[in-house]
Amino acid sequence: MPRPMTLLRWPLAALLLLAALLAGCATLDEKQRQWIFQPSAGQPSWVPSSAEGLQDVWIEHRSAESGKPLRLHALWLPQPRADAPVLLYLHGARRNVWGSHFRIRNMHDLGFAVLALDYRGFGQSSAELPSEAGVLEDARAAWDWLAREQPQRPRYIFGHSLGGAIAVQLAGEVDDARGLIVEGTFTSIPDVFSSFKWGWLPVGPLITQRFDSAQKIAKVRAPILVVHGSQDSLIRPELGRALYERAPGPKRFVLVEGGTHYSTNGVGQALYRDALRELFGLGS
Repeated sequence: MPRPMTLLRWPLAALLLLAALLAGCATLDEKQRQWIFQPSAGQPSWVPSSAEGLQDVWIEHRSAESGKPLRLHALWLPQPRADAPVLLYLHGARRNVWGSHFRIRNMHDLGFAVLALDYRGFGQSSAELPSEAGVLEDARAAWDWLAREQPQRPRYIFGHSLGGAIAVQLAGEVDDARGLIVEGTFTSIPDVFSSFKWGWLPVGPLITQRFDSAQKIAKVRAPILVVHGSQDSLIRPELGRALYERAPGPKRFVLVEGGTHYSTNGVGQALYRDALRELFGLGS
């Protein structure tokens, strides 16, 4: 069975984008949403040991974009301390929350109670093709759930890869986030495409799901931590650094030596701990 398309296969996607343009804008937009999000539905047939203790949470809201009621699945990993900070975890493309169990556990080990969300079309959430506007609605619904369920606890937003772009947008819209943490993310989808071998193809103006974090990060009023792996070959470190440069302060950039797109969170735990203490005043 062929593997799901990843961002690394965008040279082919670029050619298909040009072909799809002949079929009309609606088809172009739908194809882009499929390529960029690569939603994976369903639940795992087995739960790894690192995912033990994760609790199912269901969040319901009506989508302004589609006009339909949605039921979103999330995983909740609490902390024994009543005053522990809370983290909204936003995952990237292709993998649902179960595919991020190790990163959820890492953030929990850093002292956070974690709510990890599956957007529409992912995991056990409502089956609907995601879009940039739609996943932002879903993230906001999860943030509002945390505000209701954990009103007295400091709340932070975390996003990995594509989830980092969603996190930037959400953090720019809310005024009650204590901090924003993004890892392995980028300035915009057109910039990501331009960083690939075939990035010279003139598809930038055709991209509808732009995730323009470089522009939207200016609206964030909370402290910002940008983390990137030095060996990230999917989202190059220069894109993370460029996003950091566009961010208002207070802020910090952490480059994890040897970290890849998938291993940075684990490899960089000590650096994470130092940055959380210095930027947010968390931990000992």
